[in-house]
Amino acid sequence: MGKVILTGDRPTGKLHLGHYVGSLRRRVQLQNEGDYDKMFVFMADVQALTDNADNPEKIRQNLIEVALDYLAAGLNPDKCTLFVQSQIPELAELTTYLMNLITVSRVQRNPTVKTEIKMRNFEANIPLGFFCYPVSQAADITLFKATTVPAGEDQEPMLEVTRELVRRFNQTYAEVLVEPNIMLPENTTARRLPGTDGKEKMSKSLGNCIYLSDSADEVWQKVRSMFTDPDHLRVDDPGKVEGNAVFTYLDAFSTDDDFAALWPEYRNLDELKDHYRRGGLGDMKCKKFLNTILNNFLEPMRQRRHEFEQDIPEIYNILKKGTEQARETAAQTMDEVRRAMQINYFDDTELIRSQAEKFRKKD
Repeated sequence: MGKVILTGDRPTGKLHLGHYVGSLRRRVQLQNEGDYDKMFVFMADVQALTDNADNPEKIRQNLIEVALDYLAAGLNPDKCTLFVQSQIPELAELTTYLMNLITVSRVQRNPTVKTEIKMRNFEANIPLGFFCYPVSQAADITLFKATTVPAGEDQEPMLEVTRELVRRFNQTYAEVLVEPNIMLPENTTARRLPGTDGKEKMSKSLGNCIYLSDSADEVWQKVRSMFTDPDHLRVDDPGKVEGNAVFTYLDAFSTDDDFAALWPEYRNLDELKDHYRRGGLGDMKCKKFLNTILNNFLEPMRQRRHEFEQDIPEIYNILKKGTEQARETAAQTMDEVRRAMQINYFDDTELIRSQAEKFRKKD
């Protein structure tokens, strides 16, 4: 079994910097290194519908936004398979079978599920589809026999559920499914990028995101209003970099080369942090530096996105072709799953023969 990479996003809105540093940057890097046998990247529209069932138009409109972000960020359909989750019916079938191998209490203990339920104010009124999405996610991964899942650290509990289901399936039936490993961002700061308001997580629903498609002016407006140290009231005041969103973003995006080119007064971020801690460095200078870094980083993406926007029908063709390729893999895995579960009735010639013989003997 070779190395198979799988990852994806819910198409509920445009992708933001949190998506990029949490997983998308690594996907592009892995794709370009070519150290894999297959790579699947998908739009998780079924999962998105678990908390948007009454608003499918939201998913319908944002599917193309996510596809454009993928292509603008550097994903290449010649090197990886881009597909749409809902167009792979085998995923629903495998999800149903995996549900029989896990308890309600086990899903309830999942910390990511607890956090998501609280964030959406579901509490006691949890849609069943949303509650079961750890199992659906396990089906996404196992159907394509993924060995490697690039994701943020908040997804580790989900991967553990997947590994448990793989072990349970293989012990109950036969060795068919593959246990995946999570691939976390190398930069620990990037594993969970906070929102511009300093909140724990950048989230579309909280409105604290910088989107990959934001214009230079939009980026500056958001950087300018970023959360810093509330006690750093005057330039001369000592400042805290811990919990300071500006410095967290600099941790994730700045390099020594940026300092050499844009702010040679400092050799690296550590020197800038030391000055800020001592006092004598204003927040606005740091924000302007961050703004330049972010816009230099985002500008090539904006240009590529604009080019892809000129031929939207071709984007749909790319997704359709990738989905067809993904279905071939899905169908092969489901043949193995049904055979292991002994529910491949019409293809099981030995079953048919033995049953025929059994009923002949009755005569």
